[in-house]
Amino acid sequence: MAVLETADQVSDIAFGFMGSKALFAALEIGVFTALTEGPLSAQGLAARTEVDGDRAETLLTALTGLGLVTRTDGCYANSPAAEAFLVKGAKYDFGDYLRLQVGRQMYGLLDQIEDALTDRLPEGATASYAEWFSDPEQARLYSQSQHAGSLGPARQLLRKVDLSGARRLLDVGGGTGAWSITLCSALPDLSATIVDFPNVAALGQDYVATAGLTDRIRYHHGNALEVDWPAGQDLVLMSYLFSGVPGESHSGLLSQAFDRLEPGGLLLLHDFVVHADRTGPKLAALWQLQHTAFTPHARSLDVGGLTAALEKAGFVDISVSDMIPEMTMLAVAEKPG
Repeated sequence: MAVLETADQVSDIAFGFMGSKALFAALEIGVFTALTEGPLSAQGLAARTEVDGDRAETLLTALTGLGLVTRTDGCYANSPAAEAFLVKGAKYDFGDYLRLQVGRQMYGLLDQIEDALTDRLPEGATASYAEWFSDPEQARLYSQSQHAGSLGPARQLLRKVDLSGARRLLDVGGGTGAWSITLCSALPDLSATIVDFPNVAALGQDYVATAGLTDRIRYHHGNALEVDWPAGQDLVLMSYLFSGVPGESHSGLLSQAFDRLEPGGLLLLHDFVVHADRTGPKLAALWQLQHTAFTPHARSLDVGGLTAALEKAGFVDISVSDMIPEMTMLAVAEKPG
């Protein structure tokens, strides 16, 4: 944890929103995708986008200052990170996740953080995922962008944990199926049931069909906090579920997961988790705060508290390790055989 000492460091935090908006604007305009074909001047970028030359120069200058692009002889080019992660269609592109979910949805929801922290949300404010996802358009925008953001962690899970003996997966709050599709594609003997809201399931079924997995992945419609889950599972996966529900519901979710698992089955819990001493990581802590804006009674997870909760629920052989660096962790816990 870096302790701040100067006014400039405080200013970096205060003005950080400007950098975020520069990134979101560049993604909306298609800057990084345009630059993947080679360096362009500001006028060259303007010719390929809906931005005039002067405004393109201003945006590109800001992106250069952020390190997202480089400038040589009056022309701009993608940084290695922008080329790898922000170009449309690149192997590891997660630009749509940033552009749609973070830029269009999460960013605006932070406007209600002060009211949420003091339990003074005004009438009409978003106060839960269930309420938010009752709007089909909001459910579509969030789910489609989250699909792109979940593919990388799902692939990483396959490298971290041996799942080769599993046959039945319960993906609780599994959205459009990024995790289930990735795991079932890699493990031919695995089938999955995804629990999620009807509006989300309607979108996810198209992703499942496109992946050719309709015979192995099905949806169980409903709010994960309210519907009964199917039993006889080898794996129960909860990704980003704990950060999006009231903290008082955590113990019930763990108990239900324990009951639905076969002996020897694994719970896989992926979420924003901070260190036991609560000194960071910074991004995990900020994401926890972000979720408080629209889940006012969400609970901040730390390694020690999560481990204790898993032990109390009856799980053994518990491990908690980094997943997305500085942002998320993966807890793996076994139901005793």
